[in-house]
Amino acid sequence: MTRRHHSIIAAAVLAVPSLAFAQEGTRAPLQETLTDVTIQRIILRPSLLKKQAPGQPIDPAAVEVINMPAATRGECPQESWTHTDSDWGPGEYVLQMGMVSGETAAASYTLPADKFPLRLDLFEVLFATSSAIGQTTTQWTVRIYQGAPGSGSLVAEFSSDDVILPHLVMPPGTTGTILQFFVDPQDPDQIYIEDDGSHGFSVGIRIDEHNEPGTPCIQAPNPNNNAFLCTDTSGLGAPSGNWVDLVTGTFCLCGEGWLNFQSLPSFCRPSGDWVIRASVTPQGCAPAIGACCRGNGTCSDGFTEEDCDTIGGTYQGDLVECGDITCPPPTGACCVESTGECIEVDAELCSLGGGLFYGTESCSDFICFPEGACCLPDGGCVDAVTPELCDLGGGAFQGDSTSCLDAGCPQPLGACCLATGNCTELVESTCLAFGAQWMGMGTTCVSGACDEQPCEGDINGDGMVTVDDLLLVIGQWACTGTCSADANLDGVVNVEDLLIVIGGWGDCP
Repeated sequence: MTRRHHSIIAAAVLAVPSLAFAQEGTRAPLQETLTDVTIQRIILRPSLLKKQAPGQPIDPAAVEVINMPAATRGECPQESWTHTDSDWGPGEYVLQMGMVSGETAAASYTLPADKFPLRLDLFEVLFATSSAIGQTTTQWTVRIYQGAPGSGSLVAEFSSDDVILPHLVMPPGTTGTILQFFVDPQDPDQIYIEDDGSHGFSVGIRIDEHNEPGTPCIQAPNPNNNAFLCTDTSGLGAPSGNWVDLVTGTFCLCGEGWLNFQSLPSFCRPSGDWVIRASVTPQGCAPAIGACCRGNGTCSDGFTEEDCDTIGGTYQGDLVECGDITCPPPTGACCVESTGECIEVDAELCSLGGGLFYGTESCSDFICFPEGACCLPDGGCVDAVTPELCDLGGGAFQGDSTSCLDAGCPQPLGACCLATGNCTELVESTCLAFGAQWMGMGTTCVSGACDEQPCEGDINGDGMVTVDDLLLVIGQWACTGTCSADANLDGVVNVEDLLIVIGGWGDCP
């Protein structure tokens, strides 16, 4: 299928003569030079037109006739499809003067499957008169199909009634009129064309009644008192894409029903393509959007499925809106102390069951009731405690299932008064290894920190000898080597150190 783009697009329609009249020349196509081509636009509002009862006048609010250029609509790029290479301006055209009342000219187009569904925006067709002796009036019906017109299904059709959908009226002489059918973009109902599996669509126009009709296949329409559909003069480029729906009759020798130009007998086949064009907006070029349920239980409209997945949400379906759904509440790890289990439920259910809810956690990587080693501020370590209990003691929890044997708890620093008179902050064991005086946990080498040595028996360096120092001696009883409670520095904590503490009892002088 050939696809051609023009600033103005048209398609040509063919008239099918009977053999007898073709021989007489009364229904033969006629090539004319059009010096004047005008545009008549008819705006369709499907939501109003479809409400008309059969045989009743169309509501005047349903359509209006204006002269204005076409406009691109919609979020997706509009595409124009035609088989003709005509520029739709003045020039040479072939009038298919054998086109009789009841016959339809149509063009079919094939698109990539991912562009469907299509929205029909504009349908254009060129009519012309040849030396008309008076004003002509042509009644018409626009027909839109899924697939090819011969095998597809009718999507929509609109007929002129001269109340609101005007008949085509052309002046005397030789002239052309581009009849444009424009679907109002503001109308709540649009004309959508689904893919029926053929990846195609068709547009056509039926001549319901000529200005001066003849008798099909017996008496031709008067060539000087009717308007006819046109084909171009550059040759038939798409024989399978141009169609005609033929009337039937005893003397109709070209065939009957829907036939494409390729299927017509050679003496009935037009020499060019219909001057017809369809402008459509593919709906497949823009991603579908819908509601997205976020992980926190809230809902947001206007998300593509990909964007919803990116934020960790759950896409609710194309065209679904938040007002029509309820997003599930967020789930998280729920720790049940009575069973020691971790289950993933929402906060309300977790509270109802007496559990502890951790909304940002997952049971797959969360430990509900950890126990492990706790490093104390004084460098000591306690096994098998919870993080909460460790925090209460000012310690640092080492992790679930850790042990003090492997914890390597950091020892506290304190001011160390060296024999040289200098001061530096060291852990106690290093300070004592230098034979220096350790001033206690957390002390610093402020100015004069080593000028006054702690009083005898003040093991913890708090400026007084109290039960705390006595407990340190008792706690380290029989300790050998470097021990903070070794008051006399003889390498062992024993009764002598205990006596030193008792002897220095009270505030330091």
